[in-house]
Amino acid sequence: METEIRFRIAAEKDLDSIVAMLADDVLGSKRERYEHPLPNSYKLAFEAIAADPNNELVVACLGNDVIGVLQITFTPYITHQGGWRATIEGVRTSASVRGKGVGTDLIKWAIQRAEERGCHLVQLTTDKKRPDALRFYERLGFKATHEGLKLKL
Repeated sequence: METEIRFRIAAEKDLDSIVAMLADDVLGSKRERYEHPLPNSYKLAFEAIAADPNNELVVACLGNDVIGVLQITFTPYITHQGGWRATIEGVRTSASVRGKGVGTDLIKWAIQRAEERGCHLVQLTTDKKRPDALRFYERLGFKATHEGLKLKL
């Protein structure tokens, strides 16, 4: 049995596993639609992400199993002398591997990827209803330096 975790760009065949992870918690179960077949909106979003060179949907794999996911978006900013930032979103790990370091490895991989792309900053948000996630990111060196706001449309 393979024990080394591999990271790769997601393929369309991974969508079922990805949406299952996104839906597998209290908040995700209210906003995702994990059903068969998956709603076409997931396929359309996947195609848009895959076509954009500044977006990457990344999966963590153990053997043939997808056990983690995140999206990383690279954005140029006029501030910081025209520097680039990486934004990490949609971080999830499979319930079967939670607490085993997969999330840590996934975030560290994303940070390295941001460095490779020349980013000067990695940013992310976490829902205030996820205090464990906030502590997890702080352990990895992230600091809550800004107050984030969102407007639902």
